[in-house]
Amino acid sequence: MIGRLNGKLIEKSPTELLIECGGVGYEVKISLNTFTSLSDNEQIKIFTKLIVREDANILYGFQSKEEREMFNQLISVSGIGPNTAMIMLSSLTPYEIATAIQNEEVNIIQSVKGIGAKTAQRVIVDLKGKSTLVEASTQNFTEKSNTIHFDALTALVSLGFDKRAAERALKKASDEVSTVEGLIKEALKVL
Repeated sequence: MIGRLNGKLIEKSPTELLIECGGVGYEVKISLNTFTSLSDNEQIKIFTKLIVREDANILYGFQSKEEREMFNQLISVSGIGPNTAMIMLSSLTPYEIATAIQNEEVNIIQSVKGIGAKTAQRVIVDLKGKSTLVEASTQNFTEKSNTIHFDALTALVSLGFDKRAAERALKKASDEVSTVEGLIKEALKVL
């Protein structure tokens, strides 16, 4: 499998890149979010996922591991193929999709072109509570540079606690705690 490309950007369009690596030009399908995040530098690093079909081998590219992981989760849902997943990732960020799934917001997922009510509900049912989505949906903690809360939440979820319950417990935990271990202990008292 091809997991990442590091090479020279030859062509760039809103849906596809051409990247030269070791003398070979790779066509890579991308989302609009990835397109807007890429600079016009000649050198490029992009995470990829190779989809092998009976009639074609298609390489999909992503700006981050989180976007690739969300793509993998979406294509695991019955009725969501790679093209639909790319449309979803073009319309919404991985964080927005993860938040919509966690909060069961069918209307946000349904707002994506080509996604009906039944498919949106299936996405929520199939992906709600998956551990990889917890990492993506806790992105707001790392964006706020609050690594103590992020680490504590990750630890509580890995111990088997529900993400929402863990978040509530962390909010109730003492604000005076300055270590991950201390915050986890306080949250466990609430849980």
